[in-house]
Amino acid sequence: MSGHNGNSDPVILATAGYDHTIRFWQAHSGICYRTVQHPDSQVNALEITPDKQLLAASGYQHIRMYDLNSNNPNPVINYDGISKNVTGVGFQEDGKWMYTGGEDNSVRIWDLRSRNLQCQKIFQVDAPVNCVCLHPNQGELFIGDQSGSIHVWDLKTNNNEHLIPEKDASIQSISIDPMGTMMAATNNKGRCYIWTLTGGRTDTTKLHAKNKFEAHSRCILKCLFSPDSTLLATTSADQTAKIWKTADLSLLTNLRENTQRWVWDCAFSGDSQYIITASSDNIARLWSVDSGEVKKEYSGHQKAVVCLAFRDEFVQ
Repeated sequence: MSGHNGNSDPVILATAGYDHTIRFWQAHSGICYRTVQHPDSQVNALEITPDKQLLAASGYQHIRMYDLNSNNPNPVINYDGISKNVTGVGFQEDGKWMYTGGEDNSVRIWDLRSRNLQCQKIFQVDAPVNCVCLHPNQGELFIGDQSGSIHVWDLKTNNNEHLIPEKDASIQSISIDPMGTMMAATNNKGRCYIWTLTGGRTDTTKLHAKNKFEAHSRCILKCLFSPDSTLLATTSADQTAKIWKTADLSLLTNLRENTQRWVWDCAFSGDSQYIITASSDNIARLWSVDSGEVKKEYSGHQKAVVCLAFRDEFVQ
């Protein structure tokens, strides 16, 4: 099996959701080569560690880490002792620490270099956390919550700024482009907000409101900038995903498939030419960004696919 996963194959695609399994796919063929059970709960979010050794799966009251380079069906590390759902998970670029956000109104930092599975730092907010995004400078976390606040937590100073783009609209997703010049946030009313970012090298990042637009008719579940910063993807409960050009926020492609239902998550290929989406019709799909054509379907889950993790050889 070693040829299908891990370091021998630079492409890793994992999907999960409500059927209590995590599936690993050969991205080019659409073949599922490994399924691991995640019996405790649904999986809310997936992320691959920077060294491509482990997959983190966040669920109800826990994060589980699975080995990408073996067929071990059991998690190799378990982080427990959290209340409620863990909604987001990500990593510092050198793999020194992991961050998680959750419905217990908190964001946590976990030191990955110690064998101690205790959380190092906790940042409390006043509402359940839907999303956490790490600035490319690796020093600030941008946190979106159900009350509509976006918090900027400076990890060096512990300072916290916050803003509310729209009252009574839950912030569902935040993305910062890889160059650290733009930020997008989407809400449950179908609106997308764009800021330009300045500073962030030696001082705190400053946000300058640039745009807001109606991207979808219903809740936007995810927004994501492409690796080359030229595109912004949004996925929605309106059964579509859309690709916008960041230069002028014009619509490039509308990704629509008849059975799709809610589109929960997405990931770009490293060359920004393709995007993979996860949807409530139990299927993940690989699309051409330019043509909007479905190039591959990843079919095998028994229930909604709500999260995915994807790394290919273009990703540094």
